[in-house]
Amino acid sequence: MRFSVIHLKCETALDTLRSRHGAITDTPAATTATTERNRDATDAFEEHLLPHTLMLLTAARSAIDNMPPARHHGAWLLLVDDLDHAATQIHRILADTPPSGSGAAREQHRALWPYLSVWAEHATVLTNLVDQHRTPAPEFTGDQQTAWNERAQAAHERGELEPFESWYDARGRLITLAYLVEDDASTVLVLAGDLDQPHWQVLGQDDNEYRAGQLAPPPVPPGVLRPRVSRYRPHITAPEVRVQDLIHGVTVAHHSGDVAEALLTAADDTTGAPGPLEDLVELIRTAGEFAEALETRQGRSSAVRLNFIARQLGSLRHELFDAGEELSTAVGVLPPHRAPHPRLLTTPASEPTAPAALTTTPPSTAAPASTPVRQR
Repeated sequence: MRFSVIHLKCETALDTLRSRHGAITDTPAATTATTERNRDATDAFEEHLLPHTLMLLTAARSAIDNMPPARHHGAWLLLVDDLDHAATQIHRILADTPPSGSGAAREQHRALWPYLSVWAEHATVLTNLVDQHRTPAPEFTGDQQTAWNERAQAAHERGELEPFESWYDARGRLITLAYLVEDDASTVLVLAGDLDQPHWQVLGQDDNEYRAGQLAPPPVPPGVLRPRVSRYRPHITAPEVRVQDLIHGVTVAHHSGDVAEALLTAADDTTGAPGPLEDLVELIRTAGEFAEALETRQGRSSAVRLNFIARQLGSLRHELFDAGEELSTAVGVLPPHRAPHPRLLTTPASEPTAPAALTTTPPSTAAPASTPVRQR
């Protein structure tokens, strides 16, 4: 979390220094922002993690060794090896102690950032693996489990079972914490299985959310949608055209060609800079991909719905593009009676048609913009 805050602070600062096409407009300020990020990340790692890297890596490896076999263990071990390599490089670089604030210190922090970002990226993986050494409470069995299963399933049918957190355990079970609401009172249940499929079970119960989570089987590292994407790795995006800019362009336009250009820009997907509608289609498609990857009944249902919406928007984009091209051939211009309102002159309400009634008002004492101006 600390690394995420540091990284977000830097990215926010850099965003304020970019032009509408993504280019940095103030290089010294951008350098200052990244220098502060590198320094703060180094200080945080030295204070909280540096003395414990070996212990954490050892605990993560032993946790994997003690789990029931699973196909993803090899991938986790590679991540632990990656963290081990990064830790080795961090210790090596920090062996030198340049004066604080010096150019050598700034260069040291810059060299550390790629390795620190690896630890930040895989912090959840490491935490979940280390947490496998926690012993959960005994699970409900026999008549006790049967009774709780019946109560929970009845509440689920009434709409009074409210899930609020879920994860997978080392046995590959989907674990969910849910409120069981009965007679205006609630308790927290630990459930195993997909709640939208039959045969899920109640593993445990507690009146407190935190204690229920501690009694439950600990979570293993969650998956990712696209394994090669990293939040800490710079990503280059095509220049973005904001919808607000397109709207403003239409409101100040005089000719139909200008409006047609805005519509075509919004719908275009043939250039290196896709229009806002195409970006929205991509967002919804990606959300559908994520929902499908959940591998639950509700996830599959959401994926179908999102993919349907994406197809509808895709059709709408084609319609909008055709409408823009049609408008571009109109060669239209707004009629002159749609005259703009004056900015510095006001027309008295009692004499709306008398030209002599116009008075010049100095900018410093100008009437509010909301003052009505009557049309002839």
